[in-house]
Amino acid sequence: MSGRNLKLSDQRIPSCPGEEDLEAAKVTSLNAETHTKDPNLVTWSGPDDPEDPKNWPNKLKWQNTCAISLFVFISPVSSSMIAPAMQNLGSDLGMHTDIEIYLSMAIFILAYAIGPIFFGPASELYGRVRLLQVSNVWYLAWNLVCGFAKTKAQLFAFRFLAGIGGSAPLAIGGGAVSDMWSAEERGKAMGVYTLGPLLGPAIGPIAGGFIAQYSTWRWVFWASSAAAVVVQLAGLIWLRECHPATLLRKRRDRLVKDTCNNDLYVEEKAETLIYKLLHAFERPVLLFTTQPIVTCMALYMAYLFGVTYLMLATFPDIWTEVYNEPLGTSSLNYISIALGSFAGLFLNLKVVDSIYKTLKARNNNTAKPEFRMPALLIGSVVSTIGLFWYGWSIGTTHWIMPNIGAAIFSAGTISCLQGMQTYIVDSYQTYAASAMAACAILRSLAGFGFPLFAPYMYNALGYGWGTSVLAFVTMLIGWTAPFGFWYFGPKLRAASRYAAG
Repeated sequence: MSGRNLKLSDQRIPSCPGEEDLEAAKVTSLNAETHTKDPNLVTWSGPDDPEDPKNWPNKLKWQNTCAISLFVFISPVSSSMIAPAMQNLGSDLGMHTDIEIYLSMAIFILAYAIGPIFFGPASELYGRVRLLQVSNVWYLAWNLVCGFAKTKAQLFAFRFLAGIGGSAPLAIGGGAVSDMWSAEERGKAMGVYTLGPLLGPAIGPIAGGFIAQYSTWRWVFWASSAAAVVVQLAGLIWLRECHPATLLRKRRDRLVKDTCNNDLYVEEKAETLIYKLLHAFERPVLLFTTQPIVTCMALYMAYLFGVTYLMLATFPDIWTEVYNEPLGTSSLNYISIALGSFAGLFLNLKVVDSIYKTLKARNNNTAKPEFRMPALLIGSVVSTIGLFWYGWSIGTTHWIMPNIGAAIFSAGTISCLQGMQTYIVDSYQTYAASAMAACAILRSLAGFGFPLFAPYMYNALGYGWGTSVLAFVTMLIGWTAPFGFWYFGPKLRAASRYAAG
């Protein structure tokens, strides 16, 4: 657990024929591999090393990014897929209050607050690929048995355990994307990655509504488990390890086998998983409590995530009770959230990234994290418009109007999330995983809590004023924070010992 470098001198290979003959080749190989004064230090051979994920061909980068996004997509699908079936599920399992019924969906999100604490540091020891695949199998198994639950206690327990496995891609995915893409390219890749957590909750209920109408709620879990099998197979084919430290450890092991030099090492601290877990819990808390950048971004990200899940949880009531649509038909309204998410991604790819490149060019071709703020400002304005539109059109206009409002809100939200995530990654490159873990924990708690108070808020205020309260908070934070960080962000980063540079 000390800061010593990892060596293999205590793990001598018992038999290594031709060791003397390989000595000259060993020194030549190591010098070519490391380009350092220490011939035993294994690192990248140079800035153009083809094994460095940032130097991979774009085709391979996008293949890996899309494979990671599949894992990020399947868990949110499961998180909200039961939304149209919650009433039937609650009736069969003896749930007598609104909180219990909404808890059947929200408890899956609560587990998202726990998984990142473990999976983030574990991926630094065992690699991104292994954790993604193992956690998906864990999620698949517990999600499958949810379909066999006989009591509400069993369902809550199984859903929570499935959520722990489903949280791994959300904890690892952002770091995996940043492993491969430079800051200038990261915007598009993060847009694709961010699409999963937003598009997944919109796609899941569409299938869940028809399953609940024509079959039983149990098939909601069995169908999502079948989809997880498909994702697992896709990962086995397309997913490739991109964690630099893990790749360097593999290079070291390969060279030890080829050269029989057990003194080779990679430049990293020798830490146990328990030690990493303690630091993984400590550092996100430290960043959240001492870094205003992380604090504000985490709070706003959590708020938007909570509002999104509040909307997802209350959608079935709006379409079945206010607009009197059949359960299967009502689930088609979730398409508006999916279309809005795609529109938000397109907005970022075509507009926000162009703004970032323009600002960089005007700054002597030097990038600054604050150049991400236009994405946050544009997204916040769009989200606010969407919330007002959505809330005041429910029950007073044609059913297409609330759908348009939900689509506008989703487009703005994905722009906000992408802007905030890339800003944090750019600002805290070395500690980006810990900063994102702090955001993920708070975001998950909001996603768990918001659906639980939604029915009480709407009963007291109605859909118009209830949603307006959410829109006013979006205005208060989202319309002012970008200007604050634009002017004070550089000073905050300069005063931080964690920020990049």
